[in-house]
Amino acid sequence: MARERIVSAAAVSAEENQVNYALRPQKFQQYVGQEALIRKLKIAVEAAGTRKEPVEHTLLHGPPGLGKTTLAHVIANEVGAQVHVTNGPALTKGADLVGILSRLNQGDILFIDEIHRLSAVVEEYLYPAMEDFKVDITLDQGAHARTMTLPLPPFTLIGATTRLGLLTAPMRGRFGINQHLDFYTPEDLRQILRANVKLLNLQSDDQALAELSQRSRGTPRIANRLLRRARDYAAVEGDGKLTLPMVRAALELEGIDDKGLDEQDRQFLRTLIEVYDGGPVGIEAIAATMGEERDTLEDVIEPYLLQTKPPMLTRTRQGRRATKAAHEHLKLKWKPPKEANGEELFEST
Repeated sequence: MARERIVSAAAVSAEENQVNYALRPQKFQQYVGQEALIRKLKIAVEAAGTRKEPVEHTLLHGPPGLGKTTLAHVIANEVGAQVHVTNGPALTKGADLVGILSRLNQGDILFIDEIHRLSAVVEEYLYPAMEDFKVDITLDQGAHARTMTLPLPPFTLIGATTRLGLLTAPMRGRFGINQHLDFYTPEDLRQILRANVKLLNLQSDDQALAELSQRSRGTPRIANRLLRRARDYAAVEGDGKLTLPMVRAALELEGIDDKGLDEQDRQFLRTLIEVYDGGPVGIEAIAATMGEERDTLEDVIEPYLLQTKPPMLTRTRQGRRATKAAHEHLKLKWKPPKEANGEELFEST
């Protein structure tokens, strides 16, 4: 059974969404990180403005918590348009989409989160809306059925997905701009935290913010969440100022170590190392041993372990392996993996 985790990149409550919205940058010049992506989007927005056309349909993909929704609002602010927000699971039938499309004005932004979860029926309605700015509505049923074409004002669709591979090829092909969001560097996260500390009227040491940024798994949403936890801890256990000792004590209380791993991450690695001798082992076996769902391990735990530097986890055709870095982090003895003939795959050091 999945448990709520402070280091989860997914939003955990409506209240958190409201707080994050208040901290969001409003313009490109306020946006920290993703430099190459921001430059491309700025050019696209300025070029569209010169032609007096809506921005091209845009697909943003990458892990959760990196700012896909924020970028949709930034683009809307840059072009002076209204943004209409929905998500794939909420659009279950064509009428749901038509209701939203009929409320769009010239140049508006339609943002669809989790666009890979759109049903095939809704996708079919969306294709002519994206290409020709029209949608066909079927009236009545049976022998009396007839089709009415509803013209739409030119608009921009911004789709966001964490699972690009699940998006159909026809849908991907209809986006003029297709961009990936990368994890943020600790320095970028520190700049974001500096700005947010000012917005929250907090006192802080730069060392404290550096510590938060190092443990935030390259994700602004997690950085903001840890910032609020550290703020609360400092208000109760200290004088309200974020100092390095206060931040370390707050994160230790939450069970987050210096690499940003929580107890569930460490349990995954310990299971792989202590039960399965470091691997290789299939994900189903690990899930059964931990009492977790396979999807939870693949979507929530593994992505960060795969992208740490150096990685703590590798995927092979034979299964998952724990790396030397994982053994060292957990202070466990490293045994180089062996081939079937007994030869070591890596040199031991």
